[in-house]
Amino acid sequence: MNQQPSPEPADDRGGDADRERPDQALTPAPGHRLSPGASAAVLLLHGGRVDALRPPTRLNLPGLRMRPFATALTRATAHPDVLVAHVRYRHRGWNGRHAHPLADTRRALDELRAVAGPVPVVLVGHSMGGRAALRAADDPQVRGVVALAPWCPPGEPTAHLRARAIVALHDENDRVTRAADTWSYLTRARKAEARVHGIRMPRGGHAMIGDAGLWHRITAGATAALLGLAPFPAALAGLADTDPITTGTPWQQG
Repeated sequence: MNQQPSPEPADDRGGDADRERPDQALTPAPGHRLSPGASAAVLLLHGGRVDALRPPTRLNLPGLRMRPFATALTRATAHPDVLVAHVRYRHRGWNGRHAHPLADTRRALDELRAVAGPVPVVLVGHSMGGRAALRAADDPQVRGVVALAPWCPPGEPTAHLRARAIVALHDENDRVTRAADTWSYLTRARKAEARVHGIRMPRGGHAMIGDAGLWHRITAGATAALLGLAPFPAALAGLADTDPITTGTPWQQG
């Protein structure tokens, strides 16, 4: 990772790992359930560590960070047949060639497909979860990815992103993952014929705390548009007609 810090700081305040969790990779957000009637889905992938084989702790701060996004996404996709769910990890780390969060994401997509069939999906991933979401975008159900301060190390593959829509949000003051790596990744993804849009966030750092509401609104608006539930916001119009990659100040709530 070019000597960069881990995508998530150590957090052992939850004590022993939660060994009682079920085997399912999908955890529906409050007010949602996985059912044969689902017409679309949004899957959230939280951050993690470069290397960590233990399961997430009971107090899983990276997972908690995604809950406000789930709330915003539920509002933006307000339809009884749209599932919003979290991907449950078996390990806290990426763990080199094992790419454990990617395997968990593929399990979650398989579980969704087994119950609801081949419904369109948008993956929303933060940090390590952003890397997993971008890797999993080759799944035929994935319509697009919203990557939040993603971990995009140099050399990360992009050939599989053809015809996929990628929206990436990154604060250039992020000291954990590098915004420059994200913009480089998007440039390569566009050459692979992905539809891309990068947004330089004015604040937030890696934890997306500053201007959190803006992060939530952009993510929710982009996701609803990718699922065809709302028009593309003006700032993302390029996704609709494959315009070149753009990076700039995100739109404000009007």
